Amino acid sequence: MGDLLLVRHGETAWSMSGRHTGSTDVPLTDNGREQARRLGPLIARHHIAAAFVSPMRRARETAELAGVGGARVDADLSEWDYGGYEGITTVEIHRERPDWFLFTDGVTAGPPEHPGESPDAVGERAERMLAKIDAALSESEGSVVVVSHGHFLRVLTARRLGLTAQSGALFQLGTGTMSRLSTEHRRHVVAGWNVRPDAYCSHEPLAPADEESKER
Repeated sequence: MGDLLLVRHGETAWSMSGRHTGSTDVPLTDNGREQARRLGPLIARHHIAAAFVSPMRRARETAELAGVGGARVDADLSEWDYGGYEGITTVEIHRERPDWFLFTDGVTAGPPEHPGESPDAVGERAERMLAKIDAALSESEGSVVVVSHGHFLRVLTARRLGLTAQSGALFQLGTGTMSRLSTEHRRHVVAGWNVRPDAYCSHEPLAPADEESKER
């Protein structure tokens, strides 16, 4: 079975400022577009059998600029529905709820069209996506690449490894990065995480993720 490549979309103005970005369809910044372009050679090192992408513009643009062709748009790859916390930063939330933590507490209710999701609800969506990914992996040789969002990909990773959705908190993920989930002795493992193309290509140690990557 091939690998599962996880691509987080490039930088946006909201990811820079720390605003929770779920359903709001913000575009990439110029730097985000450059991040996406630099992912191309890294992805091209792999034989891609299938690709999936979130319907959000920031993810679809990242896929296009990174050379991920023929990606199937799938709503299950959408970011966590932040409900009433859409567009709000963690700092702002902590003013009223000092101990709040997304991966354990979820979000406050939002409008009917975006009511918000609990960690377990995001985990269920990740399970559905993993079933589609496994079907694609079984149909042909090669790897599957998915282009999606930070918090959702963290939950997807946790569920792939047999962990709870809440354990997605353990996997920090920066914008414009690629991660690789593989197998060892028929068990799912992390083979590469939060890789920035510039660090990979220069063979230099990966720099610590910046502050904005810790949330959203």
